[in-house]
Amino acid sequence: MFQLTTAEKLEVVTNCDHLSRLKFSKSLPYAFTEHGAIQAANVLASPQAIETGVYVVRAFVHLRELVVSNKELALRLDELESKTDLMSLKQETFEHHTRVQLKQIIDTLRELMTPPATAHKHPIGFVTPEDRSAKRKK
Repeated sequence: MFQLTTAEKLEVVTNCDHLSRLKFSKSLPYAFTEHGAIQAANVLASPQAIETGVYVVRAFVHLRELVVSNKELALRLDELESKTDLMSLKQETFEHHTRVQLKQIIDTLRELMTPPATAHKHPIGFVTPEDRSAKRKK
């Protein structure tokens, strides 16, 4: 058995209509754990106490199953979210690399399409300075 905190008391009053009188009580109520409910039923040993104890234990078991299934669901959702983020990151990286490679291919093709610049050819043999100036004037 344990005593509820003020926040727990407020939550119990909000969720359980049959405990609405508890809302205005100044004292904090006590609650039984699963094992405490079984012990109380065994001590009282009346048919109604045993039936209520079994009912409480079944409620605890059901709550435990719900909590476990919700935790598993939350873990699976987290796992799915992380995988989606990873796939998105991989896709963005792949797209970036593809764009870079396509740009390199286009740049290379453009270089190949441009004609090479004609280099100034020097005449073979002996050329006098007068011959050079005559060629420049032409």
